[in-house]
Amino acid sequence: MTFSLFSIFLVILWIVLGTSFTKLHPFLVLLTAAFFLAFLLGIAPLEALSFIQKGFGKIVQNIGLLILFGTVIGVALEKSNGTIALANGILKYLNKLPLPYAVSCIGYLVSIPVFCDAAFVILSQLNKTLSRQTKTPLVGLTVALSTGLFAPHVLVPPTPGPLAAAANLNLENLLLLIIIGGSIAFILILVGGWYGNFLIKKNKYEEVALKENEGKSTTESLILPSFRSALLPILVPIMMMCLGTMIKLFPEFYGKEYLLWLTEPTMALGVGMLFAFQLIKGKEFVNTTLKKGIEQAAPILIITGMGGAVGTIIQTIPLQDYAKEISTLSGLGILIPFIIAALLKTAQGSSTVAIITTSSIIFPLLPILGLDSEMGKVWAIMALGVGSMTVSHANDSYFWIVSQMSGLDVKTAYKTHTFGTLLQGAVGLVVVFTGYTIWNLL
Repeated sequence: MTFSLFSIFLVILWIVLGTSFTKLHPFLVLLTAAFFLAFLLGIAPLEALSFIQKGFGKIVQNIGLLILFGTVIGVALEKSNGTIALANGILKYLNKLPLPYAVSCIGYLVSIPVFCDAAFVILSQLNKTLSRQTKTPLVGLTVALSTGLFAPHVLVPPTPGPLAAAANLNLENLLLLIIIGGSIAFILILVGGWYGNFLIKKNKYEEVALKENEGKSTTESLILPSFRSALLPILVPIMMMCLGTMIKLFPEFYGKEYLLWLTEPTMALGVGMLFAFQLIKGKEFVNTTLKKGIEQAAPILIITGMGGAVGTIIQTIPLQDYAKEISTLSGLGILIPFIIAALLKTAQGSSTVAIITTSSIIFPLLPILGLDSEMGKVWAIMALGVGSMTVSHANDSYFWIVSQMSGLDVKTAYKTHTFGTLLQGAVGLVVVFTGYTIWNLL
């Protein structure tokens, strides 16, 4: 058993080194990690290939369409300027809040369907415009936006990380994950807003250097859909999944089967995609949006699927039997997924890889950790989610997008964005541990 644990350590070390130092594609790193672990565990080559195919196929089968539909919704919002419409609408409705909190709320809503790095690129010019118009230090708004986008990215489906974790842990109640993840993410964006507000008070306003017509590019010169139209692709799937949960509580009635089919997460996101297509009517918009969505979803799917393949090899090790001999393990409970994810995130940079790898590792340990129920799995995903926020620094592409798009030097980015993600991760652990403790007492 000791050698099996050492084998897992070697594979994790290879994942870290392979993705961060050799700069190999995560798919290739995870594929070689799966075969390497199988070799160390003495699994026959053909049997190892069978395990890898099974693990890969299971993940794609469970969440392939979810990731595709979610990605297409994000692309449609980006191409139609729906993200800007959402941002402007939030600023309008939350104009009584301090500006950093409003910016964090923008990040919260936009990041659910749009990946945080792409969303930051889209909204960074809006941030500069707001800074210029309100004479607010840009560094505070930058951190408010970066942390506002980051929390939903690691906690709220349909982003790939939480979806992959749900698939790896065999979580069936995706709506429960959305509700709990959305609630904790909202608390964490308020933390980011508070820190952004603190930075605004600490720093002096400096004129933001804008390119010609850049200040108008996010507001006046763009044709924007309505706030309501831009919100529907996000809101409708969530409402449909809520309806599906309520329908399950009712006794059998005519048409119930079809309603349950329509309100399944995959179908709900599919309906959300149809609403996204309405942002700009026309066959060309639909085709180009689908094409770009497929291009963005493909690498995510193969990385996520290969993470599932690694998890399948790990599950051949009787970790649960070994864990029973360690009396302190059950006491650590929710801390185990947080620690593993935080170490992986800090070491290799990718939150998604950290989430996928951690969920694969902890799945056999769920019964020992007391997390094998549906709610227990949700708490495990929350713990590894906030762990995967801790911390974003120079080996994370998001760090460079935030710093470069906002004109921050590396030292300032470390002091602000990196510290902000550390603060969110620490507070997130406290929130998750508190919720987990209360749940255990009920």
